Amino acid sequence: MSFLTIIEEKCVHDGICASECPLMLIEINKNTLLPEAINEAESKCIKCGHCVAVCPHGAISVKEIEADACYPIKKELKLSIYQIEQLIKSRRSVRKYLNKKIEKEKLSKLIDNARYAPTGGNSQQVQWLVFNSNEVVQKYAAATIEFMKAIVKSGHPMAEKYNLSVMIERWENGIDGIFRKAPAVIIAHAPKEYGLATVDGTIAMSYLDIAAESLNLGCCWAGFFMIAATQSPAILKMLNLPEGNICTGALMIGYTKNKYERIPPRKEATIIWQE
Repeated sequence: MSFLTIIEEKCVHDGICASECPLMLIEINKNTLLPEAINEAESKCIKCGHCVAVCPHGAISVKEIEADACYPIKKELKLSIYQIEQLIKSRRSVRKYLNKKIEKEKLSKLIDNARYAPTGGNSQQVQWLVFNSNEVVQKYAAATIEFMKAIVKSGHPMAEKYNLSVMIERWENGIDGIFRKAPAVIIAHAPKEYGLATVDGTIAMSYLDIAAESLNLGCCWAGFFMIAATQSPAILKMLNLPEGNICTGALMIGYTKNKYERIPPRKEATIIWQE
């Protein structure tokens, strides 16, 4: 197919495809009133799909994004603001998990949804690594503890700030403060040279974090491991990420052991309005 394809009998000449293009790569022909691509549009297009998604008639397709291949939004399934409020405010950092392996299909489903999170320029450079066994999770927890021991030994300020000596002592007494004995860990990573690697990874992981509840799963950000994964050569080697990629986020995940019944209060939002 050509870069821009218009089904003339479906087009109603409303011009919304052109108005929606974030890079203004579509214009309306004054004679035919049909959308058409500007010069060099194909090389500049970021494949966001806005033009295809916004057309209610399925009249427009662009190369790699055909209207018939885009499934319609089910408006009857749209959440109300009250459902969204319940979803977001009831989300908890889960640190107690059932000793139950997570089905690979469920983890794949969460990642499949998270890949729709917004990325800079629709670059879609977030990639994924999953530890899906207790053995692998504990291997990385032990490596994180070794990193902590080196930090404590060196007298680094981080040791006192995060009370790492206590973490190490608890580990040696069988208490896992790194991954909380979660059955799985999901890691987002992206090219270090990409300027929005951390931002895009964090957004994608947040999508996944909130969606997990729908599958009776709970998550907690693995902060100690995230620090180690960016500073420990040993852990970086173990991760074996694609060359040039960095860890941008890590979530421990598992079936929630305890169910939460209430939403604790939070500080009021601090807002500066400019009108």
